[in-house]
Amino acid sequence: MEKKLVFQYDREADILYINKVSPYADQDSEELGNEIIARFNPETREIENLEILFFSTRLLRQELFSLPIDAELRLVQAS
Repeated sequence: MEKKLVFQYDREADILYINKVSPYADQDSEELGNEIIARFNPETREIENLEILFFSTRLLRQELFSLPIDAELRLVQAS
């Protein structure tokens, strides 16, 4: 079953969290570069969470930034 993305912003830490699941202790994590942290399922290596550090600073810059991941987005049908 596909999971919805949940976006949370921590203003004090200036981090944007993008979650498919709640973070858990067994996840592997890796910096993808450009101060973006990915948390992986330890068995499937699927990305389950992203942390974008210094998010507000990125918004104030005049340049766009992109995430180093592929994504397939679909509209969720209402039940």
